[in-house]
Amino acid sequence: MISKNQIKYIQSLHSKKNRDQEGLFIIEGVKLVTEFITHEAYQVIEVFATSEYLNKQDELFKGREFKITELTSEELQKISLLTSPNQVLAIARMVTPELDISLLNNSTTLFLDDIRDPGNLGTMIRIADWFGIKQVICSPTSTELYNPKTVQASMGAILRVSVLKMSIQDLAPHLKEIPVYGAVLTGKNIYTSSLSSGLLVIGNESNGISAETLTYVNAPITIPPATSNGSESLNAANACAIICSEFHRQLNYST
Repeated sequence: MISKNQIKYIQSLHSKKNRDQEGLFIIEGVKLVTEFITHEAYQVIEVFATSEYLNKQDELFKGREFKITELTSEELQKISLLTSPNQVLAIARMVTPELDISLLNNSTTLFLDDIRDPGNLGTMIRIADWFGIKQVICSPTSTELYNPKTVQASMGAILRVSVLKMSIQDLAPHLKEIPVYGAVLTGKNIYTSSLSSGLLVIGNESNGISAETLTYVNAPITIPPATSNGSESLNAANACAIICSEFHRQLNYST
C-alpha cells in the first residue's frame, strides 16, 4: 500500500525544480521501467507497481536493492503523468556525464541548439541511438533531459546515449580540428556532400540554428526538397532523422 506522503513526494517530482533538487526523475511503463532495472547506466531507487506487474517479475527483482511498493491501478493514476498509466512507475537517480573527446573526434556527435519541445528532444535522442550516435550535447537553453515527456519519447535511448548540456562556447576549443555541420536551408546538398565524423548541429524548431552557434558551423548542409512547390521546411526531429541516416550511410556503407 502506498502512503499519502509517498503520493505527495512522487507528485512533487512532476516539477523540474523538485527533480533538480532531489536529483531524481520518474520512469513509467512496463517496457521502460524493465529496461532501466536491467541496465547499469542508471540507479533505480524505488518501484511502484500493481500486482499484475509484480506477479510476473520474480526473476527481474532478484538481487535488486531498490524498494518495491505495491499499489492499485487507482493509486497509480494519482502519481502518474500518463493519460493511461501502465502497471508500473519507478524513480531513478539522475546522472551527469562528461564530454567524451574521443567520440567528438572519431564519430558523429549531435549538438541540439535550443530544442524546446520535450517530445522532440526525446525523439532526437532515440534517433541518435538508432543510428549509433553515442553522444548528444544539448545547449543550455534546450529543454530538460529528465522531463517525463523527454524520457518517455526517448524509449530507453538515454540508457545507451550519453546526453549532456554544454554551451557552444565551452565546446569551441574542441572544434578546431573537426568539421562542424549545421542543418540550414542554404547549405550544401547532403546527398552530394562528402560527410565525415564531426559535430552535427540541429537548430530550434521554429528559428533554426542560433546566430551565435552558426559562427562555429564550417560545413553548412541541407536536405534538398523533392519539388520546388512543397513545404518550406521540415520538423526538426524529421530533419534530424534524415540527416543522421545519410551520415550513417556514408560513414558505414560507402565503398
